[in-house]
Parts: sequence; C-alpha cells; structure tokens
Amino acid sequence: MAIEPAARQFLMDALATPSPSGYEEKVQAVVRQYIEPVAESVRIDVHGNLMASSVPGDGPRLMYAGHCDQIGMLVSYIDDEGFVYANTIGGWDPQQLIGQTMTIWTDHGPLPAVISRKPIHLLSTSERTEVVKIEQMWLDIGACDKAEAEKHVRIGDPITLHLNHRALLGAHLSGPAMDNTTGMWTVMEAFRRAAVSKSELRCQLTSVSTVQEEIGLRGAKTAAGSIRPDVAIAVDVTHASDCPTIDKTQRGDIRLGRGPVIARGPNMNPRVVARLIELAERNGIPYQVAAIGRATPNDANVLQIHGGGVATGLVAIPNRYMHSAVETISTEDIDNAAELLSHFALELSADDDFTPCVG
Repeated sequence: MAIEPAARQFLMDALATPSPSGYEEKVQAVVRQYIEPVAESVRIDVHGNLMASSVPGDGPRLMYAGHCDQIGMLVSYIDDEGFVYANTIGGWDPQQLIGQTMTIWTDHGPLPAVISRKPIHLLSTSERTEVVKIEQMWLDIGACDKAEAEKHVRIGDPITLHLNHRALLGAHLSGPAMDNTTGMWTVMEAFRRAAVSKSELRCQLTSVSTVQEEIGLRGAKTAAGSIRPDVAIAVDVTHASDCPTIDKTQRGDIRLGRGPVIARGPNMNPRVVARLIELAERNGIPYQVAAIGRATPNDANVLQIHGGGVATGLVAIPNRYMHSAVETISTEDIDNAAELLSHFALELSADDDFTPCVG
C-alpha cells in the first residue's frame, strides 16, 4: 500500500516545521490540521501533547505514542560583537554542528544563521587533536554588534538545523528530525487508516503526538496519566546497522526498507509482541525483530510502568545517522508501520487478554 499524496504531504510539512523539545506548538498545529477531520475528538493538554481519539468502543483503551519533538538548541548569550551562543536541547554530538546552516525561530519569524568555530588554519596543534566542545562554537546571524542582534533575537529562542530534506535513491529520505517526526507520522497515519476503514473500531483508540521525549520521556508520561491505557504501543526510530562501522553483533541486522522493527525484551509485553508479529505475517507486512535487554530509552519505557502497568509494545523505524543533519529513513518502512498499527487497532477487542501466560 503506497503512501497517499495527502499523507506524504503531511510528512513533508511536519519535517519542515520546527519542534525542539518544549517548543512543539508549530508542529502540533500541523498534526491537528491533518488528523482532526477523521477524529472524534482532538485535544491538547497543558503539557502540549496532542491526543486524537476515536469514538469510544467497548474494548480496551489503546494508546499509540510517537513523540513530535526533535533535538535543538536554545539561545543563551549574545556577545558584544553580536555573535550568539546556545545551549543544547537533547543529545547532540557537537562534531555534527560544525559548519551547519541553522535557523533561530524568533518572535518575528525564522532567522537564518550559521554555526562554526575557529578555522583549522588558526587552530593550535593541541586544538587540532581535541574534540570540539559546544562552548567553542557560536552562531553568526550577520549582526554588526550586540544591539543589532538583540533587535532580532531573544534569550530562550529555539534553534534547529536548517530543516531541509532530500530524496535519495529508491524510497530513502534524508534530513534532520526523522527522529521522531517519522514515529509521530506513523501513529497519526495509523489512526487515520483505522478511522476510515470499513471495519469498525472496537477499542478506544487514542493516538498521541507526545512532547519532550528528548529530555526525559516527559510527554508520554503525562499523556498516559489522562488516557489510562490498557494497551500502548510507542513508535520511535532505531539505529539501522546497514552502514559501515555499526557492529551487527551488538545492534542486530536492521536494514532500511526491510520493514518496521518489532522489539522484544523485558520492556515489551510478550503477547503484544506476538500479536504484532502474527498480524504482520498474516497481512503480508514486512517486519524485522530487534532485542532490547533493558528499559528502552523511548516512550515505551514510561508507558509500561504507568499506573498498575500497561501491556506495552515498541515498533521502531530504522534510521541511519541518528541525531544529525542527514538522518536517513525509508518511506516504505513508515508506510508499513502505519499499516501494521492500523490492523492492530482494528482487531483489538474486549476479548483480548495480554496478561503474560504463567501456566
């Protein structure tokens, strides 16, 4: 099943919209515009999570979570010459930032900037062998001094990489914020497909565009508090291992274009995992399996331990070069992930029991 033009446009619009953790309002407006026509209700909570809900059925409360926030930066200081310094939001490798084109999202609109460091010609011998630190880089907006810079920029303005994306060969798409615009897109597209299906939803489905995952899984925790799900599936990216230097013996053999990744391990309910695999095989949906032997570093972590416990699954999108300007995914994988989750929602009923078998 190919991605419909409107769904593809939703993906591209979301990828072009800034959403650093704590500054997700703009992308939530894009999400709302796309999902509202097919949802029974859409609401945004005080934390900023966007929740799209179906007509309540008599089945379990099912929550899909895909975080919409991306890593970014935050203006922290402007020096006398008008150069801008910034703190990071989320986990950056500072090496990824050298020489990048950036955007400061000001009250007056997007402001172009570049980020760099002292040229290699001027580095001392010791500096050339050191890993650059974030405090050794600055943003240049072209201001002649601090007064001019302050006419455009305020302390606390969010910053992103230039949100530019390019298609590679086949179905590959590269650019910043694949983590986790692709997961957010998947849960919303799964909701849309389930909502417009000729089959009737028997569960109470809520797809959530969660916030602030990159700084501690915060949005999924608060969203689960109001939804109180019986079953929950998080969708996030995972490291693809089909490129040089990635150790498959540790990361598994995860490839772009081979389908979404169904995770197995202690953070995942075994019956949810089994249902996802069975649905993928029955419906001819390609999938991959990954093992995670600890609490996951994504929304599935907090969903599983909410309240008295939630039957939790994790579906992941293979992603090369995570937390960089050139994150690379396959649109075929997100299409298949959305299809898998739509089937899961449509088949969930009050008869389902996800209590692990001990007999």
